[in-house]
Amino acid sequence: MNAAAEGDRAAADALLPLVYDQLRRAAELRLAGERDGHTLSATAIVHEAYMKLVGPRRVPWAGRGQFYAAAAEAMRRILIDHARARRVRGGGTLRLEDIGDVGALAAADSEQILAVDAAFARLEADDPEAAAVVRLRFFAGLSVDQAAEALGISPRTAARLWGYARAVLFRELTEHDGEGQA
Repeated sequence: MNAAAEGDRAAADALLPLVYDQLRRAAELRLAGERDGHTLSATAIVHEAYMKLVGPRRVPWAGRGQFYAAAAEAMRRILIDHARARRVRGGGTLRLEDIGDVGALAAADSEQILAVDAAFARLEADDPEAAAVVRLRFFAGLSVDQAAEALGISPRTAARLWGYARAVLFRELTEHDGEGQA
């Protein structure tokens, strides 16, 4: 992984088959609820994220967990950039049970996706550890146990952080939705 991060083309070529399936599953989950005619495919997300990961960043990863965290962040940025580009109204309101349901986010309108991103940024500023769990769960498609392993924390701690983060994000989104309707 580190050789790929440092620009070693052969290492990058060898790494792709090892991580492609996990990244593609995560991207497919992100797009599961997209409306017909959307212009972003799971393959495009994976390829764009992968190019960001093995491009000229020259920063080594501490391990597999850090790689998946970087991949999750890259996919999140791609989805947010895509939402900003399309900014189309429509879609339903996110509910508490939708926080963590990436299909619900993918089906949401662009304004809601951007509101989720803003709420996530506030969570990240207030509680980086909870935000790290969200990033791995929501954007990399990892389970709570997988996120715990990637972060080097207990599954119980990861589950607690996940529950806390969902509640914070729901509150943030409820407040945002109320402001938009006032």
